[in-house]
Amino acid sequence: MVPGKERISIDGWVVRIRKPSGIGPFPVLLMLHGWTGDENSMWVFASRLPAHALLVAPRGLYPATQAGYSWQAEHSRVWPWVDDFMPAVERIYEKISGGSIPEGDFSQLHLIGFSQGAALAYTFSVLHPEKVTSLAGLSGYLPDGADSWIRPDRLKGLPVFIAHGSADDLVPVERARASAEMLEKAGAIVTYCEENVGHKLSAKCFHGLEAFYKHVDC
Repeated sequence: MVPGKERISIDGWVVRIRKPSGIGPFPVLLMLHGWTGDENSMWVFASRLPAHALLVAPRGLYPATQAGYSWQAEHSRVWPWVDDFMPAVERIYEKISGGSIPEGDFSQLHLIGFSQGAALAYTFSVLHPEKVTSLAGLSGYLPDGADSWIRPDRLKGLPVFIAHGSADDLVPVERARASAEMLEKAGAIVTYCEENVGHKLSAKCFHGLEAFYKHVDC
């Protein structure tokens, strides 16, 4: 259990939320965990996120082989494709933003994901750009096949924060650099932070994430 957070169920789907003080509806900050994570994993970032936003952390749809949960069904490919994340994208699109959380203003939807959760956040954004107000991808990657969705106006003006470790041995930094380039080609305004760490955020990138949210409409 995570103290101070409310655990809810949306048609049997476990989601943990944190409501800000005051009267809503509130901007929504959707926190998407990585592979083998769950609805508790992303709260390590909460102190860097806007206090006036409604934080929503859903559990991945599929049990992971080792432990925890995943946002995609198991497959034998090295890297997932956009299509692998479509069931999770549609679940979020329909269930979370469909009135199940009345305190949330889903016209102000901010996505933040770590690792596989970043891949899901990227996929959601390229599939439903009109629904996304800002995007943060931490130690993540654009799934294969995303280039078929990229065109100059797809993400026009979307604020994006990307953080990655140059010593990441799970998601090579080259994938983060390529993701930043592709998102910029789609018109996104990308803030990129890279430090010599592994599969995690450096202190500098933590500060960069906090600064990013001070400049977006959240």
